[in-house]
Formats: sequence, C-alpha cells, structure tokens
Amino acid sequence: MNATSHSSQSDEAILKRIPWEILALAAILALGALLAFDAGTGLFVFLGGALSSLGFISLRQSVTRFLQAGKKHAVRSALFFFGLRLVLIIALFSIIIFFFSGRIYAFIAGFSTVIPVFLVEAAAALSRMKQWKH
Repeated sequence: MNATSHSSQSDEAILKRIPWEILALAAILALGALLAFDAGTGLFVFLGGALSSLGFISLRQSVTRFLQAGKKHAVRSALFFFGLRLVLIIALFSIIIFFFSGRIYAFIAGFSTVIPVFLVEAAAALSRMKQWKH
C-alpha cells in the first residue's frame, strides 16, 4: 500500500467519524445542560448538535457529487445548493428565535459542537503529520 492510498483511507475514516463525534459531544453537553438547567435546554443542545452532524454528512456527500460532475454544472449546482442551505439554516434559526427565544443559545451551543470536533481532528492530523516526517 502506498502513502497516498493510506492517506486517503485515513482521511475517509476521519470524515466518517466526525459526524459521530459531533453527536457524542452534543449528547455530553446536552446531559450537562439537563443537569444544570432543564430538559428543554438539554433537548435544544442535542438537537443543535444533531442538525450540525446531519449538515456535515449532507455537505460531505454534496461536495463528493459536485467534484464528480463537470466543472460548469458543478459550480452552478454548488452555488444553488449552498445558497439553499444558507436560507434553510437562517429560516431554522429564525423559527427557533421566534418560537423558542429562550432556547436559542442552547441550540447554538449544540450546533457549534462541530468547531471543537474539527479543532481536535485538525490537531490529531497535524500530530500524525509531524510523526510521519520524523
């Protein structure tokens, strides 16, 4: 096995693992919110993390499809799809703000779990790269 195929297999494993890590972190935070606040807050933290995890899966699949399509079609489709995603996220946040204004911070906390997961994965990848070079 050459280094390129090992690297792509490793990258694929990381990309499959990230949504589960997002969901696990959101569940841990939701449990903390449940204990510190109430069940509704915990639920919104978990729902935010679940949406973030689903969004990552959807984004990964769409990027793969766009890369396989022709360049002209891919750019047009990507612009439409990502614009639609942005509109849907704004609509969801607006609905939560309108109907559950007290829970928006809990939802944002769950939705933002993708950030620490990416930071940990990036640090781990950097560590692996430095070990490989030495």
